[in-house]
Amino acid sequence: MSTSDSAAATSAMTAGRQPSHLLRTFVRLCWFLLGALFIFSGLIKLNDPIGTAYKLEEYFEVFAIDFAPFFLYFKSIARLLSITLSSLEVVLGVALLLRWNLRFTLWSLFALLVFFAFLTFYSAAFNKVTDCGCFGDFIKLKPWHSFFKDLFLLFLWAVVYFNQRFLRRVFAKGTLGTMYVTFALAVAVGIGVYALGHLPYFDFLPYKVGNDIGKLMQPSAPLRYKYIMEKGGTTQEFTEYPTDTLWKFKQMVALNPEDGPKITDFRVWEADQTDLTKEVLTGNKLLVVIQNVTKADRDRFPQINALLASVDSSKKDITPMIITSSSAGEFDVFRHEVNLPGKYYFADGTVLKSVVRSNPGFLVLKDGVVKGKFHYHDIPSRAKLEEML
Repeated sequence: MSTSDSAAATSAMTAGRQPSHLLRTFVRLCWFLLGALFIFSGLIKLNDPIGTAYKLEEYFEVFAIDFAPFFLYFKSIARLLSITLSSLEVVLGVALLLRWNLRFTLWSLFALLVFFAFLTFYSAAFNKVTDCGCFGDFIKLKPWHSFFKDLFLLFLWAVVYFNQRFLRRVFAKGTLGTMYVTFALAVAVGIGVYALGHLPYFDFLPYKVGNDIGKLMQPSAPLRYKYIMEKGGTTQEFTEYPTDTLWKFKQMVALNPEDGPKITDFRVWEADQTDLTKEVLTGNKLLVVIQNVTKADRDRFPQINALLASVDSSKKDITPMIITSSSAGEFDVFRHEVNLPGKYYFADGTVLKSVVRSNPGFLVLKDGVVKGKFHYHDIPSRAKLEEML
């Protein structure tokens, strides 16, 4: 073979390897992204398993109406399903990154992705559940964004599945791989169970410690709007409301919605509907939140009652306020059963679920600023409350 023939052959081989090298790099990038996103998604949900359970309950209620009533049964095990599905995401993500039982792991991921894609498509197409909770309260996604996110993950899965030849090296084989995956499962479940029995590790809700509820109920800047009007079959947008009365109003859209109030539904009232919201956000307050009496943990009320009695003599002038979403009749029976002293007030049930992920739970306020939040497993002492205030 001549020198020129040899050079040509070498050039052809190099050209052949180049696409293969680029494909291998792309496949490994997709492999890493798919595994990392599943771990991230699972951990975000495990940070707030009660919030994830609330989202599952929404789906079960919708499916019970649209498909079959038996879906309501799953509401009673929503918290168990929340931790199970979230832990499964983490475990499958870890297994994929380890390339442990790759084919089985990929098919398990595919089943989970198809399930999530169905949920998000159903939410988007029929406007049933407006937030899928894919990334908890950390990243809020609109229904169609959630569905396209799942399509992107399915694309990553397809790239990895059909190019497994580039992922032949297994990072943990046999017993060692099983140990790693089992350890990942134990850690994931442990994270979720601890958050379930206390409060989320990271609070992404508007009522987190340090937030000023009163300020968040106000816009951060003047809101600007555009007006969509129609006349003679023609639609036109205006930044100022037209004076021409022939234009018919269709819609008003905020131009800077990000400057709007972050809290729009916080309100506390008495049995006669007297609004107490301003009073709640003034001075030192200890809010005892009992979301509803049917699911409230009753074992801790001796400690709760002792705390309320001790707060009355605090030098910090702490005013306890018991707030519930149950009816007056239900709550009156309940408070006598647990010997709960003091007046009680009312708020929306969905709002109270956002205020604190505990039933009962505690919120410490100083002029509307959240100074502390507590689960009923972590009932604070009076000294702790005074230290916060």
